[in-house]
Amino acid sequence: MGYQEAYEKLEKYGQLHVLKYYEELSGYEKEELLSQIGNTDFEMLGQCSRKEELNPRGRITPIEVMQLPEIEQKREEYTKTGLDAIRAGKVGAVLLAGGMGTRLGSDAPKGVYDIGLTKEVFIFQRLVENLMDVVRQAEAWIPLYIMTSDKNHEATTAFFKEKNYFGYNPDYVTFFMQDMAPASDYNGKVYMEEKWKMSTSPNGNGGWFLSMVKWGVVDKIREAGVEWLNVFAVDNVLQRIADPCFVGATIATDSAVGAKVVRKNAPDEKVGAVCLEDGRPSIVEYYEMTEELMDAKDEQGEPAYNFGVILNYLFREKDLEEIVARKLPLHIVEKKIPYLDENGMLIKPDSPNGYKFEQLVLDMIHELDSCLPYEVVRNYEFAPIKNKTGIDSVESARQLCRENGIEL
Repeated sequence: MGYQEAYEKLEKYGQLHVLKYYEELSGYEKEELLSQIGNTDFEMLGQCSRKEELNPRGRITPIEVMQLPEIEQKREEYTKTGLDAIRAGKVGAVLLAGGMGTRLGSDAPKGVYDIGLTKEVFIFQRLVENLMDVVRQAEAWIPLYIMTSDKNHEATTAFFKEKNYFGYNPDYVTFFMQDMAPASDYNGKVYMEEKWKMSTSPNGNGGWFLSMVKWGVVDKIREAGVEWLNVFAVDNVLQRIADPCFVGATIATDSAVGAKVVRKNAPDEKVGAVCLEDGRPSIVEYYEMTEELMDAKDEQGEPAYNFGVILNYLFREKDLEEIVARKLPLHIVEKKIPYLDENGMLIKPDSPNGYKFEQLVLDMIHELDSCLPYEVVRNYEFAPIKNKTGIDSVESARQLCRENGIEL
């Protein structure tokens, strides 16, 4: 994009301050800034004034969950169906790994964090080892698509090469970068993090498929004949990926999406609860759980919203293409955003000072007409690492790994 085009685009959205330092930039910096302006969607910044009106929730009601006893009864049948799909090359895995290990005290990508005690055991390594279990069971490689971000792409790809992909066949590994969204002040003015760079943040866990489209990865998926994508987050070191029984159950029940869930350890646990919203599958976030929802009971007298999602979903690829074509809702989140002040000095705020803009995977589920919530054994498949110590931490994940016989 040339300077005049960039100027006109910024003027249209009231963002001309982005060019404040243009004349003092080097040739390279000018090119980078103009390129970023060309690639940025400023439309979303105008939503700040309507923040409270966005995404009103519908009527929340319980959803039927496939629980452990029913799964055990049909495990053999479901597993065979899932293995057949995997061997036919119809199942791919998508690892969402755009984040950094900041909350763990690391400046590196979160997936390179070492949870080992007597030897190196990296988060990425644990996930690949879990996927390898299925590769050995199916005797077939599963395409693995790894989403990075502009903050960790080079470090992530270099790390996988250095570690020889932890034994995974690199021919079946594809990296792509998550789209970034501008970060703004409370009035919708985009922040600058450098004189030649606008402040941005990843566009949320719902932006993964659109990022795959933009990187040309979806073309590769179509060519390979992949029909199902198991998307999962980087921070759960126990999760089972491309789990044949889960894949088979989703296919056998003709569900548009499968969602792995765990029985909540408390009504107010900080996990999203699977539900119906206006009759369609959805997720109610933990901070949206009212006393009424937490106290509600089902026909058996059990808590009605007792199953939490663990960000492990199985989507039909063709449905995802339709969803992104319709455009997902936008979520505006208050955050701490480093920025340049009026004197061009970088300020790192101690409290929230603006908005980041995200799309969420829960909205992808709500776009579909059916969902299979599939219960898994909590201590076998759920060891999230959000913090260094305490709940959902490196400490708790290590303990759960030991319980599962994983050597650290």
